[in-house]
Amino acid sequence: MGKREPENITRRHIEQKKKAMARARRRRFLRRMLALIICTFLLLLSAGAIYGLMRGAKYLTQEYHALYDGYTQRQQERRGTVNPNFDGYTNVLVLGLDDGAGPTNTEGKKADTVLVLSIENETGRMRFITIPGGTWVKVPERAHSMRLSSVYTEGGAPMMVRQVNALLGISIHQYVVVDLKAFAELIDALGGIDLYVENDMDYEDPESGLSIHLKKGYQHLDGSESEQYLRYRGTELGDFGRAQRQQKFVKALYQQVMRLETIPKLPSVARIFQQDVDTSAEFFDSAHLANVLRHLSSDDPASMILPGSPAQNDDTIWLPDSSGIQKKMEELFPGDMGDHTAP
Repeated sequence: MGKREPENITRRHIEQKKKAMARARRRRFLRRMLALIICTFLLLLSAGAIYGLMRGAKYLTQEYHALYDGYTQRQQERRGTVNPNFDGYTNVLVLGLDDGAGPTNTEGKKADTVLVLSIENETGRMRFITIPGGTWVKVPERAHSMRLSSVYTEGGAPMMVRQVNALLGISIHQYVVVDLKAFAELIDALGGIDLYVENDMDYEDPESGLSIHLKKGYQHLDGSESEQYLRYRGTELGDFGRAQRQQKFVKALYQQVMRLETIPKLPSVARIFQQDVDTSAEFFDSAHLANVLRHLSSDDPASMILPGSPAQNDDTIWLPDSSGIQKKMEELFPGDMGDHTAP
């Protein structure tokens, strides 16, 4: 009996060892199968993700191209063909709207202030070109001639862009349209403008809601007073005198913008631009415009008033001088004007 008991113990130990080895083989098999299933799932998931990303990227690319095609079409409608000679500049048409009666006694908003801001991209140097609102132009889309200010009433900013383009012989890349309310808010946001008022300005026009009362001398003008200064129509020099005041004001405004103390006010200015100013600039223009504005030169800008003369029988009409315009534009844009002759 003593010999059989160790044999039985040895046999049970061997059987237990075999069973343990079998369980270990089954666990290894299950682990391999689980690993294979997980790997297969991950591969399928990765393949699906890659496929999804490819489809998503393709969709995003298609959406981007569709957006960009829409953008280029809108820009073509707004500004017409852009001359590559002016790729080194950013030319912006600024229109200040006035819904008063004005000399034409017609209803609807008119572009009372017409200004071209031209920035040389490489140097940041600024040029101002002031165009009297009474400039007499022949509009291809219409059978008759009219004041430039009324072109806005007829066809909005895109028609103004084309007309100014033809008048000056330069490409207009963007436009900005500011009404009186937004203009006054912008000046107030900047803290006002220091300016010398050359004469006492007193004018009342209840029908158009115009009340102007400014004293001669150095003044700190807020938004409302700046609006009065620009809208005043004195008898001296007619429309040309008004263009001179507009140019004087824009130079003072540029100096104000370039001051260091203006920097904290820029968010308020940006908010007004976003909410109350109409512009052709879109998302695709933002990087270029930000780069241009970041490199603005502190040098005094070059400026000109459109060459011409008042009509003999109506000083609210400004007759452009084609040869004078050509000469001045060649001075401002040397080597870029080509053979253009202003109409």
